[in-house]
Amino acid sequence: MSSTTRKITDVLPLSTTPQRHIPQLGLGTYLSPPERTLNSCLAALKAGYRQVDTGQYYENEAEVGQAIEQSGIPRGEVFVTTKILTAGASVEENYESCIASAKKLGGYVDCFLIHSPSPGPEKFGQMWLALEKLYHEGKAKSIGVSNFGIGQIEALKGVGSVWPPHVLQIELHPWLQQKEVVQYSQEKGIVVQAYCPIARNQKADDEQLVSIAKKHNTTPNQVLIRWSIQKGWVSLPKSDSPERIRSNADVFSFELDDKDMALLNNRDEGPKGALVMAVNNDKVR
Repeated sequence: MSSTTRKITDVLPLSTTPQRHIPQLGLGTYLSPPERTLNSCLAALKAGYRQVDTGQYYENEAEVGQAIEQSGIPRGEVFVTTKILTAGASVEENYESCIASAKKLGGYVDCFLIHSPSPGPEKFGQMWLALEKLYHEGKAKSIGVSNFGIGQIEALKGVGSVWPPHVLQIELHPWLQQKEVVQYSQEKGIVVQAYCPIARNQKADDEQLVSIAKKHNTTPNQVLIRWSIQKGWVSLPKSDSPERIRSNADVFSFELDDKDMALLNNRDEGPKGALVMAVNNDKVR
């Protein structure tokens, strides 16, 4: 698809869940306090965003739900991703925790993720079974994992009836490309969501990035978002500034050429380029 036909409402198929699609651009809400989350989500929805990423750990799910309701946009037209971080004592306890999130977000969640593999395979296996229950009941339209490496995703095989996960959310930007798990996910049909796609604005002065931005008469952040979209990922830039929220969505009127993509592809620093975390791809023992 050429740059002239792409638009903010472009979607990617969730190949493991027939007839389901995920918008390729979404608003991240990590570290957005509740009162700011409401205004940021309203600004994003007004600007044309149709995906919002939140999580129980962010403590702003209710405000995301309120923003969708206040926006007047039908709930079915907004894709909401959330995450469970803390493992309960049982599958049922995890399930009840997830139900509480769903109620805040309009009664269901479009994508429910396990936030981290840190509880260990036994605990995150119970969390997965809770997500499966939501999925089979229609309270989660798709389910997946965040910050999981290959070994941890493989450890979910056989835990329940759903595998592979529908979505993997990880930190992705030119300085942390996590190629091994990305390739694995693409081979398995797992949609990749990229958080920190603008590297928290810490690379805005990168010489090559700036040169590409000048070439296209755009901003470094727009280049980074465009790069992640052209990689075939779902890009989740975060901002609480209405102006930047609108700017971050203005990435469909230009296209990076092969030289631009190659320059950014060559910025990879491996795990040391992580701002949050690089995944561990080792086999779970």
